[in-house]
Amino acid sequence: MTTPKEARRLVIIGSGPAGLTAAVYAARASLAPLLIEGLDAGGQLMLTTEVENYPGFIDGVLGPELMERMRKQAARFGTEYMTGNVTEVDLSTRPFSIATSERTILADALILATGAQAKMLSVPGERELLGHGVSTCATCDGFFFRDREILVVGGGDSALEEAIFLTKFGSKVTVVHRRDTLRASKIMQDRAFANPKLEFIWNAQAQEIVGDTTVKGLRVKDSQTGVASELAADGVFVAIGHTPNTGLFEGKLDLTEGYIDVEPNTTRTSVDGVFAAGDVVDSRYRQAITAAGMGCMAAIDAERMLSDIPLTETAW
Repeated sequence: MTTPKEARRLVIIGSGPAGLTAAVYAARASLAPLLIEGLDAGGQLMLTTEVENYPGFIDGVLGPELMERMRKQAARFGTEYMTGNVTEVDLSTRPFSIATSERTILADALILATGAQAKMLSVPGERELLGHGVSTCATCDGFFFRDREILVVGGGDSALEEAIFLTKFGSKVTVVHRRDTLRASKIMQDRAFANPKLEFIWNAQAQEIVGDTTVKGLRVKDSQTGVASELAADGVFVAIGHTPNTGLFEGKLDLTEGYIDVEPNTTRTSVDGVFAAGDVVDSRYRQAITAAGMGCMAAIDAERMLSDIPLTETAW
């Protein structure tokens, strides 16, 4: 059975803040974008409860509600949605080919906004309490833990950056690391050790996040003695890294540590006509507002490129 094919001026892969903002701008530019949103649509904000740092929402907004509003806004201007996972992309020639289980789409331009996933501990209680005391973003959620006891799990630069930031809010911040030495750079270690509000627990392997409706603590096991104990806490921040969703693009685009490379001050990738935005590019900020800003940039970059090339003619 032959998979149906269709041609599009612009295809956007990804439905988080970057993809949806790109869709708003592209649709208003009369590009009639097709957005492939994946089976797990909405990105990481779908796992977030209250969002208080997105401009325009004085009293905050639920993550899923924010994504739904963005989705409806893009649809209002003519964005078409396709639910399904992309199984293959061919970026060797233009029009580019994007395959799903149901059909193949040809695109004159492509915006990649597939995001990244925070690495998780994969222990009991973690998924259930995500957004209820478990977090992967200190910048996003630190404010909610003012005068609370906080645990940060991890030992790299990102963990120490998160922990130092959280000392602005928490009454006590403790870094929990599974080894007896940190992986972080020396300068980050020096800053962390010099911070009087930071404490460290070594050789502690996370076993379970404890709590019913909110976090009450973290159960750990000493990696040397095997002795189990429970650390009381109001919040657990998991800071063991992120994985960009770029498996489809390996060997097809230039990547650095898994993140898509873009030209400075643009969203252009190493393939002409392919643009990238959001957490799939950004390993530093990883915020909804910065992802949305990059989505805007990608749509403008794509629109300007498309204005110089004719619409692809197809034979089907």
